[in-house]
Amino acid sequence: MIQRIQTLYLLLVVILGVVLCFMPVLQLVSPQEAETLEVWEVSAFGFHAVPLQGLWGLTVATVLIPLLALVDIFLYKNRILQARLNIFTVMLCLGYYGVLAIYVWLAKMSLGAEWHIIPWASIPLICLILTLMATRAILKDEALVRAADRIR
Repeated sequence: MIQRIQTLYLLLVVILGVVLCFMPVLQLVSPQEAETLEVWEVSAFGFHAVPLQGLWGLTVATVLIPLLALVDIFLYKNRILQARLNIFTVMLCLGYYGVLAIYVWLAKMSLGAEWHIIPWASIPLICLILTLMATRAILKDEALVRAADRIR
């Protein structure tokens, strides 16, 4: 299991996904016209000290990315299911950015705040690339096994 390169890619996705759960990905800064300068950080579990509620979409996406990658590591005997689960993880990584964009738009509308992306926001993109690389390696393994079966 660990000797396959896709397992290492998926293990990196798990590690980066867990790191993403605890790091802020976005900062909201109060407008310059305000009397006091306020900075709010958005992480996987929502805004810190902001009256906006209901950030469950970002939380679900952030938690599911490493969880699916971890499950995917142990499906090494069923490569087709493993590849399909990887494609779902890729869509989840893309959905993360969609949900983040919706939350930025909602925060901008309700608070009138400016937003700044923190470098930790690139982790889902890195996870997406690693998952695609793992999928490619899984499908290559499947083609190799089918070719060996055909030779017998």
